[in-house]
Amino acid sequence: MAGAVPLSGPRFEADPATLYRELRREHGPVVPVTLAGSIPAWLVIGYRELHQITGDAGLFTRDSSLWNQWDNIPSNWPLAPMISRDQPSVLYTVGERHQARAGMISDALEGVDPFELRRYAEQFADGLIDAFCTSGGTDIISRYAMLLPVRVIAKLFGVPDDQGPELVTAMVDMIDGGPRALAGQQHVQRTVMALIEEKSRFPGPDVASLMLGNTQGFSAVDAAHDLMVMATAGHQPTADWIGNTLRLMLTDDRFTASLSGGRHSVAEAMNEVLWEDTPSQNIAGRWAARDTRLGGRAVAAGDLLILGLAAANADPQVRTDASVLTGGNNAFFSFGHGEHRCPFPAQEIAEVIARTAVEVLLDRLPDIDLAVPAGDLTRRPSAWLRGMTALPVTFTPTPALGPAPATGGPR
Repeated sequence: MAGAVPLSGPRFEADPATLYRELRREHGPVVPVTLAGSIPAWLVIGYRELHQITGDAGLFTRDSSLWNQWDNIPSNWPLAPMISRDQPSVLYTVGERHQARAGMISDALEGVDPFELRRYAEQFADGLIDAFCTSGGTDIISRYAMLLPVRVIAKLFGVPDDQGPELVTAMVDMIDGGPRALAGQQHVQRTVMALIEEKSRFPGPDVASLMLGNTQGFSAVDAAHDLMVMATAGHQPTADWIGNTLRLMLTDDRFTASLSGGRHSVAEAMNEVLWEDTPSQNIAGRWAARDTRLGGRAVAAGDLLILGLAAANADPQVRTDASVLTGGNNAFFSFGHGEHRCPFPAQEIAEVIARTAVEVLLDRLPDIDLAVPAGDLTRRPSAWLRGMTALPVTFTPTPALGPAPATGGPR
């Protein structure tokens, strides 16, 4: 496509907001882009256009078999974990079958006890903080934000907690779409398949067992693929939500003044991050079921459309007033839209984990502060998920609360 923009590079890391504004000015709401290997696609950055394609599952489908580029995709393509032809997960099912499968997942997640969820999150948070609270300084990303969500998710799903650290590395590699993406995908897949085997024989009060007990015609292998999607989609965006929220609260005067004065700003900071600095920047995707037009562009049957969630959140056609960030306005696209959006129970779980992580950290280390100038902070080099590479902080050393939780589960 003429004038196509590579969906990669340092500008997505350094200043994507400015880049999206330039793309909107030069190309309009639908931007021709190229993926790794010069594969063409469309990046949808208009709020109304994104609402249109996510709300019309017939014309803009999740059926990836329609893609007109499969003959050009190499076997070792780094984006294969995100854009699959053969993966039989809920991501790629459509119609009534998708609705049944999504309902099965929602039912399993609704079985999570909210009080136990909060307790697990608090106990794992305390255990992680105990490991560095006496030192007076640490990197909050690598030693806290990147470890907590997967520990909680693993516990909810029934995965042994000691497998959490390796899962973190594998999930990050898989989602970032780099050279280690395929190896990361294989590690996550092996872990989940082992879990399904275990829970098929010895079910328990966990999400994996609930899914296996309510298959609605889906196989154990289908459940494994869906658990893999749920774990990946649940961990990394939540870790980045924690990191991006703490970055905001430690660098913005509107929040820094309240760090030691209560937690009333945590919810506001989390909501603002979903509007302004959402972890899920760009998501693949939808495929055009037939020739059509979108945002003034001629979209051919089988074309891939990338969901530009972050850019759509900032669309000046809908963001006409800064007050959109206040009062709990959640009209952002950060959890998607339409029948393939993130299930509501999953959103609630992510919010509980992220909010608990921020609150417990601020309670335990009330004078926490950045250890470097804010301008020195950097982001991971990914056009897909936006998160911090590190968040070095200092604080007054405090005693640990007690021994960390045992590897078999929280205290």
